[in-house]
Amino acid sequence: MRNKSWQFKLGIILIIVSIPLFLMLPVIPFLNLKNKALYTTIIFISAEVIFYSGGFLVGKELFSKYKSYLNPKNWFKKKENKSEAE
Repeated sequence: MRNKSWQFKLGIILIIVSIPLFLMLPVIPFLNLKNKALYTTIIFISAEVIFYSGGFLVGKELFSKYKSYLNPKNWFKKKENKSEAE
């Protein structure tokens, strides 16, 4: 296994930090705040920037892997065995 650099570790941390920001978005309409649209926009853009910054640091292959895990379309798909496909 390769030695993980500080950039790789920071990238993983940034990806993990972006997840709670995305989870805050559905809660904002129920809060007693003025300018809910402004807060939603700021949180959404911040979460996207943090997520893709983390993806840039971890590398293309690993970022694609984590991005597919976070895609709701892939949550309930059955995984194919490589032996069945051959």
